[in-house]
Amino acid sequence: MNSLSRSFIFEVVENLINRFREYHNAYHTQIENLLLSILIVAILFFLRKILISVITKNTKDPKTVYYSKRIIGYVHAFLAIILVGSIWIKGLGPLGTYLGIASAGLAIALHETIANIAGWFFILWRKPFVIGDRIQIGETKGDVIDLRLFQFSIVEIGNWVEAEQSTGRIIHIPNSHVLKERTANYHGAFNYIWNEIQVLVTFESDWRKTREILEKIAKEKIESSSKQAEQQLNLAAERYMIHFSKLTPAVYMSTRDSGILFSMRYIINPRQKRGSEQGIWEAILSEFEKHPNIDLAYPTTRFYTLPPESP
Repeated sequence: MNSLSRSFIFEVVENLINRFREYHNAYHTQIENLLLSILIVAILFFLRKILISVITKNTKDPKTVYYSKRIIGYVHAFLAIILVGSIWIKGLGPLGTYLGIASAGLAIALHETIANIAGWFFILWRKPFVIGDRIQIGETKGDVIDLRLFQFSIVEIGNWVEAEQSTGRIIHIPNSHVLKERTANYHGAFNYIWNEIQVLVTFESDWRKTREILEKIAKEKIESSSKQAEQQLNLAAERYMIHFSKLTPAVYMSTRDSGILFSMRYIINPRQKRGSEQGIWEAILSEFEKHPNIDLAYPTTRFYTLPPESP
């Protein structure tokens, strides 16, 4: 009985060894390729970690750290694809027809993914915006904080918050949207935008004095921004056909149903828009308090009673 058990065990073990040899002989190349691929990926992974660690410890500028991480990530992915692909893909000639058919099928099935990659290349090449720019794409506004292969991220501004201040929400937008929707850049080559503050006074107010006050406030509060904007405009004109005949603040006047409307038009950095409005309105209200013949207007309704007719 013992001899039969031993022979049975030896036979099972021998069968397993033979099967392993057959499997190893049949898939010898695939096993070597798999082990080599794992080794390459592991080496690249540890190199990436080491480089990022060194840069993070020795660089204090957050923007430099961010861009360094992005570049290292792209190089890591590129090398991984090239090195691992060169191991597994051999004999491209016989596979040409198959790859052509497969590529056509993938292009149809993954058209959104391919569009996002095309949008990523467009952003890198044409630079409609870079990290840190304030943009509007479609109906969404925000500050760009991240750019990846398939999407970019912005910190939303506006929406339910007045004066284009941050809402705190992070919105992820597919890269393909830059090819489909209009994109407005608040910065780009010219880091200033035009802003207007409208002041409505009554028809009975001294409009000449009102205009004098507003022009004085505009000169005191805003003229320094105009000088900085002029320097920026000269640089932007080298790249775009940008021309403004006048960058200094201006006050325009028109009439409305409720009174005389004054529009203070001036140029300002987008991120300073709300702060500038705050300072200007404080100055306007302080000056108007000194002049009883100037009153702010608002929609009003007036009733006139005719005297009774004499009998």
